[in-house]
Amino acid sequence: MDKLPVETPVTQETDAPSRRRASRRRFLASTLTTTAALAAGSVTSAATPQAPSRKPRTSQKPAGNTFPAGFQWGAATAAYQIEGALDADGKGQSIWDMFVRKPNAIWRGHTGDVACDHYRRYKEDVALMKKLGLKAYRFSLAWARILPEGTGTVNARGLDFYDRLVDELLAAGITPFCTLYHWDLPLALHQRGGWTNRDSADWFAEYTTVAARRLGDRITYWMTLNEPQVFITLGYQAGRHAPGLLLPLKDVLQAGHHALLAHGKGVQALRAHVKQSRIGFAPATPIAYPATEQPEDIAAARAFNFGIQGYGFLFNASVGLPLKNPFNNAWWMDPVFLGEYPAEGLALYKADAPQVADGDMAVISTPVDFCGVNIYFGFKIQSDGRGGPRVVIPTPATP
Repeated sequence: MDKLPVETPVTQETDAPSRRRASRRRFLASTLTTTAALAAGSVTSAATPQAPSRKPRTSQKPAGNTFPAGFQWGAATAAYQIEGALDADGKGQSIWDMFVRKPNAIWRGHTGDVACDHYRRYKEDVALMKKLGLKAYRFSLAWARILPEGTGTVNARGLDFYDRLVDELLAAGITPFCTLYHWDLPLALHQRGGWTNRDSADWFAEYTTVAARRLGDRITYWMTLNEPQVFITLGYQAGRHAPGLLLPLKDVLQAGHHALLAHGKGVQALRAHVKQSRIGFAPATPIAYPATEQPEDIAAARAFNFGIQGYGFLFNASVGLPLKNPFNNAWWMDPVFLGEYPAEGLALYKADAPQVADGDMAVISTPVDFCGVNIYFGFKIQSDGRGGPRVVIPTPATP
């Protein structure tokens, strides 16, 4: 694969008509209508609710607007985003509980101290999910709610909450998808070095074992880490997320290696304690797609999507990452699925590449059952005519 250029050119599409304005109420009404229909079977997507058709129904389903058999329509959250109950029932503090107290770190000083109060209102929340017709719900466990110090003494009341939540979901006919780590490392472990400490992989394995033993009889679907390239690069290199550090690249990459090692040890713990398990992890995966079907644009999009330098350079300006950073797909997915770091990354990072102990890659690449693909946006890519990619910025209201 050709090495991507240091600077990725950006071009602008031609103007298009401005998009129609919609009120928040109209948006919510149309979204609720569409979501309920999707859960029921099939729907033609639209910006506003459609009037019922007076044509007779036929048994033939139109192509392109139905989900495949076995598709599970659901919703997803993270513990710190919704639970609240900052210190209820013996919960310990996490790095986000610390970070939100940092002056000017969070917009308008918001915190997750109360959030959606899900810890106390989970029954209402599950009832709303059932009303929407959701068949799956992905949530995360708060590590510090289960192990207040990160290791050692288990907080039974914290586990009791997740017991009740899972039982409520199953009673509502909703399949639980459990994420073990969605960025909220216990503060006590951060004070011991956090992900920069190699012991973090063993801490995570201990925590996973506790959760699996308690909940594994009812939860089949598990995810180890959510978006490691986000919590490592933005938390340890850019200082924009918890714990808010600005470490040298070498330390950042080593912390990332420990997180991947934790993933592998977490998979092994789940295999040992959950009989009918389906296990994966969920990296952040912004997608590059070709501007046209021309071979050169397809090749450029492929290089951007699976290369090392593409996304990191784009995010440099928006999130304050240094030019050389590991925000990409390959650095995090190749070790899990291929058992090795990509050669392009090793050549780029050179002496900053992480120290890998014997057996590490075998642990990291412990087989998984699926990959949770978190797609928030895509990059439209065309060839720059020199073998590299150029990003095409879409105009609002274009297809």
